Amino acid sequence: MEKKYFFFDIDGTLTDRSNHQVVPSALETLHQLEKNGHFVAIATGRAHYKAEKFTKANGFSNMVCNGGNGLVIHNEFVENISLDTEGCRKIIHQAEELGYGWCAAVDDTKDVYMTDDLFLRQVGKRKEPTRYIIDDALNVDEMDHFLKIYVAVPKEEEERLTSKELIGHLRFEPEYLMFQPDNKRGGILKMMERLHGDIKDVVVFGDDYNDLDMFCPEWFSIAMGNGCQELKDAADYVTETNLNDGIQKACRHFGWI
Repeated sequence: MEKKYFFFDIDGTLTDRSNHQVVPSALETLHQLEKNGHFVAIATGRAHYKAEKFTKANGFSNMVCNGGNGLVIHNEFVENISLDTEGCRKIIHQAEELGYGWCAAVDDTKDVYMTDDLFLRQVGKRKEPTRYIIDDALNVDEMDHFLKIYVAVPKEEEERLTSKELIGHLRFEPEYLMFQPDNKRGGILKMMERLHGDIKDVVVFGDDYNDLDMFCPEWFSIAMGNGCQELKDAADYVTETNLNDGIQKACRHFGWI
């Protein structure tokens, strides 16, 4: 059997969104893929410290994390590239000029740093477990390592923040914009380079808009039946929903298990 390199999104692909648990047939399938000699990895936008809890709990040892900027191979955290420093500084300075609060993650923890509590007053606490560290002596121009930035610009005012195009950004909440890596494809390419694998043997599974980046012509892309239509349109194959054993059915269909 020809060896394949599988990369799976987490939320809505591997997991049931209602309880955040891995669909049992999906977990069984991933471990069977490994037994059959294939390479299996997670591909997620989550920071390493968050994703690591998931991988350890489910027995996975490889992942592309931090939106493509982090790599874990055989449980070794081999890379975690920060965002463009100058771009981050410009975004923060413009946010301050426009009166928007901000906070920044600078290390692989739940800590975020800010110079005042404006972000919290404008947005409130984030849904994700976060420790807010306020340091009025913090000098943005002396910070040289940014993993994520959060700016309290409402959706309807987003166009005011013209510097936002300097760094990849996503919006999961209407109250603030999140600047983070959005390059799963790049992370997969770096992983394959380290593994000395052929990219034509890559297979990716996803379900949502943030997976579009890794649905590309260089390899084989599978969209979940519960996925967004745009992703299905970009896929080489659309399987059943994740709760209807879509991962397992696709892998059986192509003879990988």
